[in-house]
Amino acid sequence: MITIQIKVNLQIFLFIIIFALTHQIEIYGWIMVFAFIHELGHIMAGIILKLKPKTLSIMPFGIKITFETYEYKRLIEIKKIFIAIAGPVTNLIICIITAFLHIDSRTKEIITYSNILIALFNLIPLYPLDGGRILKALIGLKMEKMKADEITNKISNILIVIITAMSSIIILYLKNISILFVVIYLWIIVLNENKRYNMKKRIHKILQKNKECIDI
Repeated sequence: MITIQIKVNLQIFLFIIIFALTHQIEIYGWIMVFAFIHELGHIMAGIILKLKPKTLSIMPFGIKITFETYEYKRLIEIKKIFIAIAGPVTNLIICIITAFLHIDSRTKEIITYSNILIALFNLIPLYPLDGGRILKALIGLKMEKMKADEITNKISNILIVIITAMSSIIILYLKNISILFVVIYLWIIVLNENKRYNMKKRIHKILQKNKECIDI
């Protein structure tokens, strides 16, 4: 029997208010629906690969799933890549199916736009988005875990600065304030990941120091 712990990030209610005030609540609603289907793609991929879903977290711009696993390193890194890819692939499949549906053009446009947006957003190689997870797993195939964490963390920090600079130009050009909130959200997840990484790094250093003392 599969039991999943469901968590709701309270920031989602803040974003609902913001998008309602900027008259973009409809597109936000569609994005959340397809973000859920996106995550179902991850869940199905994980189940097919015989992993057990552990937690499902409802976030402001999507849903995050974590799995339990006790397999050896190389196999689990390969499985992580397939699971991460499954979400964006699910959104692209929805786009293809939508192209053949006999529905009004506006609905078709919203569905296609929402799914392309979710797929592209999640493929940004910024951890913990799908693109960052794929990057980390690929590096993890060649290097030890802490080194993979270090490289992924550095890339994420460089990318968020580039994304912020590019988004500033886009906001000035399109006059779309909702992009600002997306960037703020990305900064939040990157800064939270920085805290987790720094904590892991400190613990790793302590363990290495204790190991050296034992070896002596």
